[in-house]
Amino acid sequence: MTRISRGVFLTFEGVDGAGKSTHVQWAVEQLKARGLNVVSTREPGGTPIGEKLRELLLKEAMGLECETLLMFAARAQHIQKVIRPALEAGHWVVCDRFTDATFAYQGGGRQLGVARIAELEKWVHPDLQPDCTWLFDVPLEVARERLDRTRDKDRFEQEANAFFLRTREVYLSRAAQYPERFTVIDSTAPIEEVRLQLTQTLNTMIARSQQT
Repeated sequence: MTRISRGVFLTFEGVDGAGKSTHVQWAVEQLKARGLNVVSTREPGGTPIGEKLRELLLKEAMGLECETLLMFAARAQHIQKVIRPALEAGHWVVCDRFTDATFAYQGGGRQLGVARIAELEKWVHPDLQPDCTWLFDVPLEVARERLDRTRDKDRFEQEANAFFLRTREVYLSRAAQYPERFTVIDSTAPIEEVRLQLTQTLNTMIARSQQT
């Protein structure tokens, strides 16, 4: 796994309804319980500017180019103000979504493809990738059932089934492309089993960080 600093960068990914958010704060608490300095953050968002852009992205209709550029605008600010300073200080950063989400949602779901997103990635963070990414994966029908329990859906959560199928396909493709970074979690499994798998990966990441 590529390391760009003394800190460790962990990301959580998955389609809406995959259940990843249930485990993000739990992972943060586990790391803190081991005496580690942890920064918990999210995308889009993570900074005052990023949170304003998040509100626009989740609520306002816009063109695909505008949507993609706003995602990276929020990310650029996030990296500059939160992620990179924390990693350079030796902290652990736990982020709910990162650039893999843009490849999946805008590249796959919205069918932009990977080329333009890859160019933006090289511009905004050419030397920064997560050390470990957990991809929470569920079949479409499970994700839709969970989303149906959401009262106030954002504009991504309101998308049609085909959108989520394309998004999931790109997520799984990236996991296959970068197996050294991704851990795919069967999010239909009981919470105890999911957290056991998370714990095993966390133990490995902690052990590696102590060796460097």
